[in-house]
Amino acid sequence: MFGEKGYALVKELSRYEDSLPPYNTDLVNEVSNEIKLLIDQNKEDAQMTTDEGSGAPSMVSTIRIRHAAVKRNLRCLMAYHYNRIRCLRTMRWEFGSILPVDIRANLSSAESEPWQLICGQSVTGGVNLAVDLKPPKALYIEVRCLADYGNLELNDGSVILLKKDSRHYLPRNECEELIRQGVLRHIV
Repeated sequence: MFGEKGYALVKELSRYEDSLPPYNTDLVNEVSNEIKLLIDQNKEDAQMTTDEGSGAPSMVSTIRIRHAAVKRNLRCLMAYHYNRIRCLRTMRWEFGSILPVDIRANLSSAESEPWQLICGQSVTGGVNLAVDLKPPKALYIEVRCLADYGNLELNDGSVILLKKDSRHYLPRNECEELIRQGVLRHIV
């Protein structure tokens, strides 16, 4: 039946509403191949219809049904990719420029390249636009180290050793990413 594989792609997305499922390359390729097959069959039937010159109505209805199946499959592919992009955009704000390993493993090669471009564009003119939605109240914050991290080099060139349970007074922009990763915790 036409469009079943496209429907399976969309149904897979409903199982993973708030998370990013592994990219289903096999099913996406099957839907793409079905689209190509239907288009080729429509071209052949359209050629036969024009060669005969009679304009057989039975072929026209078959071509229309196949064309509707092609449009449905294309909509399913676009919905699948749009929802993955929307989920990635949400994760960008949630996790910052560094994705967790389990989520990064779910990206396709075509998705990982634009991810690097998006992360590079968020820093413009030395200001990271993805850090805060609201302006900070203080430039320096007190943080507590939750795990042994090692040396952290600040923008001014000084090096700080981050050991578990140590407290530091650091510039907010330098430690925001480590707070997201769970290495540091902001002490209020």
